[in-house]
Amino acid sequence: MEATTEKLVADLKTLIGDAEDLLKATANQAGEQVSALRRRVEKTLKEGKETLADAEDVILDTTKDVAEAASAYVQKNPLSAVGIAAGVGLVLGLLLRRD
Repeated sequence: MEATTEKLVADLKTLIGDAEDLLKATANQAGEQVSALRRRVEKTLKEGKETLADAEDVILDTTKDVAEAASAYVQKNPLSAVGIAAGVGLVLGLLLRRD
């Protein structure tokens, strides 16, 4: 899930960059419709940047919380953690070997 979230954030950054480039390229275009569209796009981009920044903060906080919880669990239950890691490794090994 984390990789998907990171890809989404990267894609949104790319989209925002492309939209900003489009706004710059159409800066010399005249007309009321173009001006109104530019204002709408600029407003949407601003809101998108703010939402993206908030999402990145939430993702970072969540990642930190999960890492801290995992660390605390491993410190309290080192043998269980080793057993779980070995089990996950075994399952992954079996799955990869099937290909």
